[in-house]
Amino acid sequence: MGLFDQVVGALNNPNQQASTDQLSTILNVAQQLSGGQGSGNDSTQALMSVVGRYVRSSLKQTSQAQGRSQAEALVERFAGTGADTAALGALFSPQQQQQLIEMAAQKTGFNASTIQSMLPVLVPLALNFLKTGARTQGETGENNSVLNTFLDSDGDGDVDMGDALSMAGRFLNK
Repeated sequence: MGLFDQVVGALNNPNQQASTDQLSTILNVAQQLSGGQGSGNDSTQALMSVVGRYVRSSLKQTSQAQGRSQAEALVERFAGTGADTAALGALFSPQQQQQLIEMAAQKTGFNASTIQSMLPVLVPLALNFLKTGARTQGETGENNSVLNTFLDSDGDGDVDMGDALSMAGRFLNK
């Protein structure tokens, strides 16, 4: 089952945090951010795909080294819709941040300084998207289905943050 299928499942599960309002807010922030840079949705989708790959790598490393609960804790702590430079530092070393910026510049056409200024919003936004699968208050267990799907991908390209956000936009007619 693909990443967006898990999000739809979470939307339909009252024991998970996903809501159409949450998805709508994530999409609105991404659109405002790209609109502020004079770019279209395709550039933002490409940028979110690159950010998503780096977020997945970081959360996978955390999960393997410290356990899935630590990866979930990072998602819970840093998920948001506003700028949070602490999220960057928690997930990426300065060298990884530079690599992410360089890769994103190659894939999107944005210049490095623009990407650097957008990352403190895009990383929490990506984590907020992953948080849709988290349990609601009072529910127990490490069972964030969206995060699990995101981390357990087999590298075949079917788990892509940019594509999932694009599908969410179509789902919400945005």
